[in-house]
Amino acid sequence: MEYLVLSDSALLVESGDGGVTAVLDDRLARLPRSALATDALIDATLRNKEGGFFTAAADPAVASRAVTGELPRAQVRSLLALTDGAGRWVERFREGDWADCLGLVRKEGAQALVDRVRALERADAEAGRPVLGGGKTHDDATAVYAEL
Repeated sequence: MEYLVLSDSALLVESGDGGVTAVLDDRLARLPRSALATDALIDATLRNKEGGFFTAAADPAVASRAVTGELPRAQVRSLLALTDGAGRWVERFREGDWADCLGLVRKEGAQALVDRVRALERADAEAGRPVLGGGKTHDDATAVYAEL
């Protein structure tokens, strides 16, 4: 099984023994953040640049900069691909870890994960909590689950 992960997406790989590994492109998370840096400023100065992060939405050619790898098919029980909006359940709201996220989607479906993220985002907005880094209240939230 070959994989490719770029920018703010995540791929969760469940092994035959039930262990879950998150395959991430963590370059965006590793960027130095200051109190003055907004997501828009970081995006404008570091998107698709060496020392920054790469996203195919701005330039499909940067797919060659993705995190890639290969796993023996026999070692993979299931996969969960997530956009950053769906991954907020783990990374922003800390509702569980990556294994919990995969378990939720397996049990209740991808829409349940997206619905939970949207409810958490609405609760933050209603409580007047600011979005870290000046980011968006809502982001694209897509999850694709496959059992092999």
